[in-house]
Amino acid sequence: MTPRIAIQEAPFDLGAESARLTAGRTDVGGLASFVGLCRADDGLAAMVLEHYPGMTERAIDRIAQEAAGRWPLLGCTVIHRVGRLPPGAPIVLVLTASSHRAAALESCAFLIDWLKTGAPFWKREEWADGTARWVEAKAEDDAATARWAPA
Repeated sequence: MTPRIAIQEAPFDLGAESARLTAGRTDVGGLASFVGLCRADDGLAAMVLEHYPGMTERAIDRIAQEAAGRWPLLGCTVIHRVGRLPPGAPIVLVLTASSHRAAALESCAFLIDWLKTGAPFWKREEWADGTARWVEAKAEDDAATARWAPA
């Protein structure tokens, strides 16, 4: 399985990406998706996401390959946006396809948990009052990732 990985400023289309992943496939029995949105916290004007081209794609590919090693995936798509995104804007899309729903659902959850801690993105919040601050790592994201550690 070769995952489709894209880092882009443009919005993505969930329907089009789902159709692309399953086009011509009759062996897919489960397609799981996750779309992360920019939350409208009180006074948040925008989230600005930055990345290091090449490094980010390689890190996401390693995470996707780990998912493919754990679950029988037939396909995988990860699209992450960068740039200035207002509240409500879609930020990330994860799609996983497998013959059975459990593998699709579990691998999708694994991917989004690992993306939060394992993909090199830098996030800056811009507030309506003109202030800005970099977003720091969160313990709950590390805990979500840790639940996928091998037994």
